[in-house]
Amino acid sequence: MTTDRDPVALAGRPLEELPATELARLLGEHTRKARLRVLVRDEILHVSEAIDTSLPVDNLLAGYAYPEALAVTSFAALTEQELVAILEVNLDQARLHDLVLAEVVGYKVVGSWPLLRSLTDRAGIEAEVAASETPNAELRFHSWINFDFLTSPMSSIPASAGVRAALLGTIYIMLITMAVAVPLGVGAAIYLEEYATPNALNNLIETNIRNLAGVPSIIYGILGLAIFVRAFGHLTSGAFVGVTDSNGRTIVSAAMTLALLVLPIVIINAQEAIRAVPWSIREASYGLGATRWQTVRRQVLPAALPGILTGTILSLSRAIGETAPLIVVGASAIIFTDPSGPFSKFTALPVQIWQWTARPQDQFRDLAAAAIIVLLVLLLSLNAAAILLRQRVSKRLS
Repeated sequence: MTTDRDPVALAGRPLEELPATELARLLGEHTRKARLRVLVRDEILHVSEAIDTSLPVDNLLAGYAYPEALAVTSFAALTEQELVAILEVNLDQARLHDLVLAEVVGYKVVGSWPLLRSLTDRAGIEAEVAASETPNAELRFHSWINFDFLTSPMSSIPASAGVRAALLGTIYIMLITMAVAVPLGVGAAIYLEEYATPNALNNLIETNIRNLAGVPSIIYGILGLAIFVRAFGHLTSGAFVGVTDSNGRTIVSAAMTLALLVLPIVIINAQEAIRAVPWSIREASYGLGATRWQTVRRQVLPAALPGILTGTILSLSRAIGETAPLIVVGASAIIFTDPSGPFSKFTALPVQIWQWTARPQDQFRDLAAAAIIVLLVLLLSLNAAAILLRQRVSKRLS
């Protein structure tokens, strides 16, 4: 990887150690007012289209932080210092550091090469750099997958970008998805296998469950948008608990949508696992005077648990890689803040990967490849944990 300038120390201090106040001051002193307006639009409002600068600050930045004295001031009339003050109160130190690197220092990645060539053809790479339009660029080895990549937020500078917000969003979504889908799915399977009598209605329900397992995921995204974002937006936005900066496009909406997506898979696999339990176990339990629910809870479910966990693993594997439903429900393609709870705005690893692959710069495609590896490791880790739990349960039963 080459960079056209290395991060420099300002006033004898490393740039990374400067507090947010000093970083904001540097940004205001070396950035034009028009560019600062664009940064407010991109970094705070997260919109790509032009904004109406004639609106007052309290209207344009409703739901965001800003100095109280600027509330009735027109956005077009704000000075450089006032624009910087808005950026400072809405962005953390890490994001301001990235903006100073991009806007003031001019730090950027101008080229990258694959690992194999970096190890075997350094002389050829150096010759390419010397003959390029940036012959003074510094050539350095950079691994896209490292600790900073996992702990850094999204950035417009590829070398500083990370997947922290997307990784946390994915974990939040998966936890809520499984907490909703597994109890509902297992409960439905118990009813259909142990309590439901064979009739036309129950046969229709089972047929529809199997059909729903093959429905394209984008359809579930549209369903989630209609139900969880719009119809029940008051609940999924967190308005009933005092959340004011959300519109229903939250982690809860995404998790509930994915729960609907994997619910048929959980039900079908749980049914097969319950059906595989020998009927003699039930008869022995009934013979000792146990009720139907006692038989199901103490005999059938423990024996079927390994198969149920297998279905949970399969459903988790599908849900963690879904992109289309999350985009429809409202996952942010670019987000710099971590999710703080179930009613937060969010992004996820599949959405982040999709957004990076759509960028024209080659370095963002390198980031997408690194994020794919992170997603794969996360999936394998969760599956491994579920498999170990299944084996432990199987050993205890045997």
